[in-house]
Amino acid sequence: MAINYDVLMGLKTSGQEFSYGDRETMLYALGIGFGRDPMDEKELPFVYEKNLKTVPTLATVISWGAGAIGDSGINYAMVVHGEQKLKLYKPLPVAAQIVTDSRVVGAWDKGEGKGAIIVTETNINEKKSGDKLCTLTSTIFARGDGGFGGPREGAPQPHALPEREPDMSVDAETLPGQALLYRLSGDRNPLHSDPEFAKAVGFPKPILHGLCTYGTCCRAIISKALDYDPTQITGFDVRFSAPVFPGDTITVDLWKDKGVISFRARVKDRDAVVINNGKCTLKG
Repeated sequence: MAINYDVLMGLKTSGQEFSYGDRETMLYALGIGFGRDPMDEKELPFVYEKNLKTVPTLATVISWGAGAIGDSGINYAMVVHGEQKLKLYKPLPVAAQIVTDSRVVGAWDKGEGKGAIIVTETNINEKKSGDKLCTLTSTIFARGDGGFGGPREGAPQPHALPEREPDMSVDAETLPGQALLYRLSGDRNPLHSDPEFAKAVGFPKPILHGLCTYGTCCRAIISKALDYDPTQITGFDVRFSAPVFPGDTITVDLWKDKGVISFRARVKDRDAVVINNGKCTLKG
């Protein structure tokens, strides 16, 4: 079934309810690499319920499964995650009951054989207070769905990195078993855990979740540029550009300007840029 543009643009869900607790908050932090040294007093608050802190990118997993494009005609076997954006209206609580509303906000046709770009938006509110917590904007690249007749122009443009050399670079290690831990936060796609499945779709072994790499970049920025204060972050946007394999060391290049930290992530061993056009927005 091909994409019908009018049907796609009308897809939405509302009032979906989820909940998470301190267990999920700590598990997520462990999954993106916090707590490797249990004696590190600056990292311990992310993985221990005493004075627990939330990582802003936790927002991407607290309503796992929410969304608006399930019945869209997309060939999901050919879909990759293209971009992820996060806007925070307040720091995430360490535990909450939440309500989500999701909708498709844009679709662009790159042409027959060239794929399609589809953008969805999910707003997350705290159920008890009604406060708006955050907005997630996710872009997928549907490689098998070009030529459906949608608009060709007007797709969102990525954040431009500064042209100067990075102000600092941070190495963030991942473990060989990283994906097996991270998947417990919601995404159990066998691409990240099953060697036979990974080989069947063209990879030599399971790859790390793109959103785990996303969270790992956030960990690097919190630890090296923000003195472990996650409440400074009000936005976190990236474009995914290449896979990471569990065990890779991710080098995060940072450019610090007023109110914004621009970044990209590389795996030096393979000379591969894995996240590009990163933008971490700071409060104030």
